[in-house]
Amino acid sequence: MGHLSFKHFTVGVEEEYMVVDPESRELKSHEQKIVLEGQKIIKDKVKAEMHQAVVEVGTDICENIDEAFRDVSTLRGTIAQIAGDLGLWVGASGTHPFSHWERQLITDHKRYSEIVNELQEAARSNLIFGLHVHVGMETREMAIHIANSARYFLPHVYALSTNSPFWEGRLTGYKSFRTKVFDKFPRTGIPDYFASIEDYDNYIKLLVKTNCIDNAKKIWWDLRVHPFFNTVEFRICDVPMTINETIAITALFQAICVKLYKLRSQNLNFITYPRLFINENKWRASRYGIDGTMIDFGKESEVNTRVLIYELLDFVDDVVDHLGSRHAIAHVHKMIERGTGADRQLAIYNETNSLVKVMDYIHDQFLTTD
Repeated sequence: MGHLSFKHFTVGVEEEYMVVDPESRELKSHEQKIVLEGQKIIKDKVKAEMHQAVVEVGTDICENIDEAFRDVSTLRGTIAQIAGDLGLWVGASGTHPFSHWERQLITDHKRYSEIVNELQEAARSNLIFGLHVHVGMETREMAIHIANSARYFLPHVYALSTNSPFWEGRLTGYKSFRTKVFDKFPRTGIPDYFASIEDYDNYIKLLVKTNCIDNAKKIWWDLRVHPFFNTVEFRICDVPMTINETIAITALFQAICVKLYKLRSQNLNFITYPRLFINENKWRASRYGIDGTMIDFGKESEVNTRVLIYELLDFVDDVVDHLGSRHAIAHVHKMIERGTGADRQLAIYNETNSLVKVMDYIHDQFLTTD
């Protein structure tokens, strides 16, 4: 193992937070004040999103998981502080429990008005909050190889992140309704297999040439080789409720990439499954979170999702010490015991029958680190 260099596998984390009025608990436009104030402290690590009740943050490129933990903690703390000073709340959930998208303002920006103009109601109703994890790669060739294999594990990690059981005041019956909302966009979901980076680049060039897209950032898949950086970007997850959940998921994605790299460098390959199969597991993860079963395509049978997540932890176990992320990944066990964000939102709702109380809980959990 010593001869393998893992220095390339840096991580970057992007999270989207909701801005809420503490009185009504409804989503509220912060009129970009949080972004303007935030930029004074954390520079370009805070950005406006398409909807004015959303704030997006992104970490620096982090050498390891501890750096990512510090960065995410600082970002959450800073945004919560600024929001508080403005008389607002922030929270992390894949959807707001009861706010309606029709009443939300769109940020005045050329890129967003173009998207809304093209995608219409699909864009205006896209009031959802996600987590994106970037893992650095040596080369784009390596990135496409790892992306092809890593697709298989997307539903497993997504199940852990499920944190959007409510939509517009309704109990959706899903642990993650966020992806159902996002599915209305074109070029979403599990990507296809690409034989080479040239294949992928040619696909993008053709889409640009035929005016399907004007740039590669309009590829909104659950996983993509980033068009401009040497990273594989994991985009399937709901934004987790707590810092530790975000870090555990980030550590898991990093470990998956490194494990696949290790296999590759030993001339071993992980089986690549067709998108159609992986889609079945994604659907189950979205509907049942960690409470259902998923298909083990090797065995051709259904297996308890928690068991598959434990198997995934075993699969990456031999690289986590090298990455210094064992303590972060250990939090996955807690997540499985306590339930995902969605499970905890549902527990509060079942106890109180109040979506306002659910929103209070989301807000309370934003800075916890237990």
